[in-house]
Amino acid sequence: MNDEKMISAIRALSIAQISKAKSGHPGIALGAAPILYTLYSKHMNIDVKDEKWINKDRFVMSAGHGSALLYATLYMAGFDLSIKDLKDFRQIDSKTPGHPEVGVTPGVDASTGPLGQGVATAVGMAISQKYLASKFNGLLDYKTYVLCGEGDLMEGVSYEACSLAGTLKLDNLIVLYDSNKVTLDGSSKKSFNEDVLKRFDAMGWHTDVVLDGENSVLIDMAISKAKRIIDKPSFIEIKTTIGKGSVLQGTNKVHGKPLTKEDIRQLKGKLKIDTDLFKNITNLRREMSDFIKTRVGYDKKRWEVKYNAYLNSCDDDTKRFLSSLTEDKRYDITKLFKEVIFDDDELRNTNGKVMNIIADNYPSFLGGCADLCSSCKTYLNNFGDFEVGNYGGKNIWFGVREHAMGAIINGMALSGLRPFASTFLAFSDYLKPSIRMASLMNVPSTFVFTHDSVIIGEDGPTHQPVEQLAHLRSIPNHYVYRPCDANEIIGSWQTILNNDKPSSIVLSRSKCPNLDCTDPLSVKKGAYIIRKENKRLFGIIIATGQEVSLALSIAEKLSKKGMEIRVVSMPCMRLFEEQSKTYKEEVLPIGYKTFVIERASKFGWHKYVYNDKYIMGIDEFGYSGKSKDVLEKLKLDDDTIYKRIEKLLK
Repeated sequence: MNDEKMISAIRALSIAQISKAKSGHPGIALGAAPILYTLYSKHMNIDVKDEKWINKDRFVMSAGHGSALLYATLYMAGFDLSIKDLKDFRQIDSKTPGHPEVGVTPGVDASTGPLGQGVATAVGMAISQKYLASKFNGLLDYKTYVLCGEGDLMEGVSYEACSLAGTLKLDNLIVLYDSNKVTLDGSSKKSFNEDVLKRFDAMGWHTDVVLDGENSVLIDMAISKAKRIIDKPSFIEIKTTIGKGSVLQGTNKVHGKPLTKEDIRQLKGKLKIDTDLFKNITNLRREMSDFIKTRVGYDKKRWEVKYNAYLNSCDDDTKRFLSSLTEDKRYDITKLFKEVIFDDDELRNTNGKVMNIIADNYPSFLGGCADLCSSCKTYLNNFGDFEVGNYGGKNIWFGVREHAMGAIINGMALSGLRPFASTFLAFSDYLKPSIRMASLMNVPSTFVFTHDSVIIGEDGPTHQPVEQLAHLRSIPNHYVYRPCDANEIIGSWQTILNNDKPSSIVLSRSKCPNLDCTDPLSVKKGAYIIRKENKRLFGIIIATGQEVSLALSIAEKLSKKGMEIRVVSMPCMRLFEEQSKTYKEEVLPIGYKTFVIERASKFGWHKYVYNDKYIMGIDEFGYSGKSKDVLEKLKLDDDTIYKRIEKLLK
């Protein structure tokens, strides 16, 4: 196989896509083509006809703006992409969107675009392999590769994740650094002048450098060496020229703007392939894809023999765990709690007990905390820590690295696991980009947030969440649960584990009573009636979390004054909005005064009420002080809320 011809073909296809779309990033496509060609042709352990193969190598294009290069490489490797798909680059509903999207393009293992996210997601994939290898006696031994650029390494999320990867000695992770010293605005020397290899060496990585990024033999040798490294992840700096071959090569002008016709014309001569009409590619594609198939075929067959022997010898629970990595798995967790008695307690404590019971029964359930397990109560007691020497541990010590934590569990979810990440609700802001990517990728990452209210008091406004619930609820495809007691916590997890969607579960630090009127199975409807009126209905109170018991107390007081109140618990607003119109009107009939009690931002609640006065919420930051004093200052203490509702009813 002629490496130079194949690299030229990949470059030609990349530029043709960008030219046809009149949009894209030719710089990385021309500069990094030898890297992706070498990786896919010589190293990636993949079967283009079997994307669900659980032992395939993973690749993350962290520099997601290089999507045209990735699509061209995947096409040449033989994935289910056509010339038409490449011509439809960046067009609506195409297989080739502007940045890589998992589930859209065959061969894409993770959605990328926001720089740095891909590096951190890949760390999660590497963690998953280590965990699964420990559970299946080394059966899974795949590697995770990343292509990144200067922008990825400037973003803090990549540094957070790579620091943890070095600590954990993830020798199954290989990062390829497309080092061209140019960013969108100009030379990276103005903003990024550190010695990157020394940085990674200090973090405990194996480091290497390829001085000629055009030389596929040198790239091949560096990757081969990295694959043999034990006890360290690998970082390979590959010196490239952005926009190689363009008249603008080496400058920021070739980063994100299609080449001119004149530039393409001269480039065509250098590549010796028609870059406009997608011609002369078919034979080269067949040659490259056959080469990969031959290279991987024998090893895969040998692995399948090993897999079948293992399957015949393992127990049924292990078989179920294996199948859950590639197939939809449904969980009935409510049966686990039939004999469990929960005392009135802080919801974070109750949730911790629930999570431990889930962990005892489902091997795919694991995760960790941003150095707050002792406060969030999410430590899994019977399973040890995920660390060097015990990759089978279920508790991941993410350290104070919220942003990376979110992206890492996204990588774990992409690997077939059911991971969780935990911190205080006020710090969910640090995870926002990762939560957004989880929601965009539609992966079952679960974010556990505690300390959910200004009631935490003395820590003050920096730690008292106000706008975070509204913020989380605003993210498309993201399900936010705020349960009020043990029943609703169980119901929330039952729904989370049976819905392959990203979710957040938000929990109080305050002690809350377990209510006789709540129902785990009703949580899946998002909202339901927990107190029904006896006579003529005067009004409805919607509440969530720890405010639900307050709503019930107020309803009882008003009932004694002849005003019958219905109370609706709404643990998940998005789920309620997905119910039928009939059900929604049964729960919240039109024509009655409706109130909302939630000690957080009012934003998002106005659709249920007549005007702002009917929302018992917060439009300002909190204060440092005793919980009682904070609520009184905000005019959200129990008595004030009761009097406001009574006055509005009259």
